[in-house]
Amino acid sequence: MQVLLIEDDASLAEGLKRSLKREGFIVNHLKQGKQGVSAVATSPPDIVVLDLGLPDMDGQDVLKAIRKLDAALPVLILTARASLEDKVAGLDNGADDYLAKPFETDELLARLRVFERRLSSFKHAGLTIGDVTMDSKALTVTVSGAEIELSRREFMLLKTLMENAGRVQTRDSLESKLYSWGEEIASNAIEVHIHHLRKKLPDQFIKTVRGVGYTIKPA
Repeated sequence: MQVLLIEDDASLAEGLKRSLKREGFIVNHLKQGKQGVSAVATSPPDIVVLDLGLPDMDGQDVLKAIRKLDAALPVLILTARASLEDKVAGLDNGADDYLAKPFETDELLARLRVFERRLSSFKHAGLTIGDVTMDSKALTVTVSGAEIELSRREFMLLKTLMENAGRVQTRDSLESKLYSWGEEIASNAIEVHIHHLRKKLPDQFIKTVRGVGYTIKPA
C-alpha cells in the first residue's frame, strides 16, 4: 500500500516514514502542496496523509485540488489545527479522516489500516485466476487450495499483476509500487522477485513480454 505524505516538518516526516515502513507501507514524502498535487496527478498513491500548514499553499486548497483530480482517493489530514471549525472544513472539503497534532503514531497506523482494509474490500478483495487465489484482506495466496508463503513485496507484486491481468506492467511501474522514491533498488530487483514468485506459482502463470515487462493472462 503506497502512502504519499505531504508534510513540511522534516523530523516528524522522518519519524513517520520509519514507522509506516515498519508496518509494510511504501512511503513517499513531499514538503510542498503543489508538489503533492502534481504527484497525485502523475502517479496516484493509495492513501494521502496531508498536513494543512504547508509553506507554499494552504492544505485545505491542496485537498480541494486533490479532490478535483480524484474524488475517491483516501485522504487523512494531519495537522495542529484542532478547532472544530478546522475539522469541519477539512471534512467538508473531502477529507476522509482528521487527526490533530500531537498524536500517537499507533493511532495514525490504526487509522491507515482502516483505509487499507477498506481499499482491499473495494479493490478485488478476492481474486482468482486459474488455480491461484489471492485474499487481499487476509494477505494470503493459495495455489490449488494450498497456501503459499510470500514476502510482503512478492505479495504486492503479484497483487499488482493479478489486478491488472491482461495488461502489461513495465519494470518501472512495478518498482513504483514496491519501493519508495529515492530508495536504493538493485538493477535486477523486479526480476529477482519474479523469479521467486515463479517458483511458487503454476508454470507460465507470469509471462514475460520481452523488452516491456510482465503480465498475467486474465481468467
